[in-house]
Amino acid sequence: MADKARYELTMFYLNSRGLLRSQSGEGFVDTAIKILIAVVIGALLLAGLYALFGETVLPTLKKRIQDMFNYGG
Repeated sequence: MADKARYELTMFYLNSRGLLRSQSGEGFVDTAIKILIAVVIGALLLAGLYALFGETVLPTLKKRIQDMFNYGG
C-alpha cells in the first residue's frame, strides 16, 4: 500500500514538473492577434451589412410597404 502511494506521488510530481517546465503552448501575443483579427473581420462584416441594408434593402422594402398599403392608387 505504501509503495503504491509513493509511486502515485512520484508520478504526480514528475507530471507536474514536466507541465511546469514545458514551454509549448499559446502565448499572450498570439491570443491578442487572434482577437484583434476577429474584431476587425467582424467590424468589416457589420459595415458591409449596414451598407447593403441601408442602400439596397431598406429603400426597396419601404417602397413595397407603401405600395402595399396605398389603397388609393
